[in-house]
Amino acid sequence: MLKHIIALGVILTAIVVYSSFFVVREDQYAVLFRLGEITRVDFEPGLHLKTPFVNNVVHFDRRILSLDSTPERFITSEKKDVTVDSVVKWRINDVETYYTATRGDELRASQALGQIIKDRMRDEFNKRTLKDVVSDARSTMIVNLTAKANEAAASLGIVVIDVRIKRIELPDQVTESVFERMRSERKRVASELRSQGKESAERLQAEADREVQVLLAVADQEAQEERGKGDAEAAAIFASAYSKDAEFYDFLRRQEVYREGLGSGGDVMVLGRDSPMLKDLGKSER
Repeated sequence: MLKHIIALGVILTAIVVYSSFFVVREDQYAVLFRLGEITRVDFEPGLHLKTPFVNNVVHFDRRILSLDSTPERFITSEKKDVTVDSVVKWRINDVETYYTATRGDELRASQALGQIIKDRMRDEFNKRTLKDVVSDARSTMIVNLTAKANEAAASLGIVVIDVRIKRIELPDQVTESVFERMRSERKRVASELRSQGKESAERLQAEADREVQVLLAVADQEAQEERGKGDAEAAAIFASAYSKDAEFYDFLRRQEVYREGLGSGGDVMVLGRDSPMLKDLGKSER
């Protein structure tokens, strides 16, 4: 009987000792309760003491959490519908406020935060055109949205780290209109490029034609110069020959004229009685 009492005492002692300690990991918050009331929340990571059967400890996640909400429809300033798929990065920054507002229920916290993001996002989309929400101006909208969401989320003990828009879908008629504008824009750009190409081709053709004309003119000038040099050399040769035997030179020149004048022999030529050609022909008969 004594052994059983001692064993039971050892077990109870072990339970009491075990219940007197709790561990807080680096990725956790710890809230210490005394009979259901919060008594302490500022625990550092490590091993801590508590009063068994009087205190209890609840742990909460210290890490950044994600809220991937379902796509929502919003209306832009020009009354066009868009469907937005977004994700929110958040974490607990005031664990006491978080527990008081949500009873430590992460699902409840996510639902409350999702409604905050939805309301602020609706306000931001209502103030902007469709072009603004799909262009670079969207980054300004996200900054404003995050700041306003943090103002409301402070009552939940939550801080919003980032809001990311994964996809914006347009209604079918708007999508077709956007695609049609894109096609028209591409056609306009293509037409401009073709026009520029044609202009460049005509300019290159004109430059090539001009260069050809210049080359032909230069070649013709050089040919004229060469012909002039040849004529000058021929004249010099003729002059030299004439100076050596003028009578023989005149005779050769007349013979050349006769060949050109009589041609193939079928022509008729009328000569005067005192024609030098008639005299030359007479000399040849003698």
